[in-house]
Amino acid sequence: MRKTCFNMIYELAKKDKRIVYIGSDVGSGTLQQMKEEMPDQFYMEGIQEQNIIGMATGLALSGKIVYVNTIATFLTRRCFEQVLLDVGRHNAKVRLLANGGGLVYSALGHTHVAPDDIALMRTIPNMTIVCPCDADEMKRLMPQTVDYPGPMYIRFGGDAEVVDMIDHKIGEGVIKQWGTQAIIITTGTMLQVVMGIPDVTIVYLPRIKPLNPQIPIWASLHPKVVTVEEHYINGGLGTAVLELLNEHGINKPVKRIGIPEGYCDLYGTREEQLKYYGITTEAIERAILSG
Repeated sequence: MRKTCFNMIYELAKKDKRIVYIGSDVGSGTLQQMKEEMPDQFYMEGIQEQNIIGMATGLALSGKIVYVNTIATFLTRRCFEQVLLDVGRHNAKVRLLANGGGLVYSALGHTHVAPDDIALMRTIPNMTIVCPCDADEMKRLMPQTVDYPGPMYIRFGGDAEVVDMIDHKIGEGVIKQWGTQAIIITTGTMLQVVMGIPDVTIVYLPRIKPLNPQIPIWASLHPKVVTVEEHYINGGLGTAVLELLNEHGINKPVKRIGIPEGYCDLYGTREEQLKYYGITTEAIERAILSG
């Protein structure tokens, strides 16, 4: 997914001189071809993320479309003030490319685990949040980000097999299957986790801020609502769905499946941590059956 995103930036930048890439603490060979062919559109600024956000905002206010790439925790926690007051306040066309959303970098410890990034970005006015599910969707998504209004947070999840998707716009929800037992609402690479669950409606949301306005309609057709995310259950997709249903007077039981509040103290791989927190196909199916 990450490599596909970089390839698309390169291809888009060849056609549009407004596009600028800024990297921070990423591999030295990242977008090497773009660096050589388009040096005025490529910057590698090292580990100074807060400064980079200010730089990106200045470039955006000068007419550029800026793609900033680094690890999710550094784009959100470390740069929160700059993203809020520079990018958000000025509604700047800065695209924050967040590597390792959720538990992807779990082996690197608390500094790199990002179970709270969506919650933080949801509080920033004007911010759009998108979570592609695989490399193919990333390829379709990137051209839409060029002239999309305002700032955007693009969350890269872990490696996942390609899901057969129809073309859709950033804000659309995609119904992957219909069922009667419950409606599962999910985003990002969690789509692959829920696809094996029988007799449920699965709604995939590539954009979780703002939410698709059809969610209350879909939810009203089912006896229970389940949200699945690789994020804290507080502040992320589940919270956003609860808020939207409440605003529309939809009184349904909502089961939020994700990471419980607390520090991710378990050391291990992403897969081991997902299993520990019950974010697997089997565990989600059991949770639905148990009510």
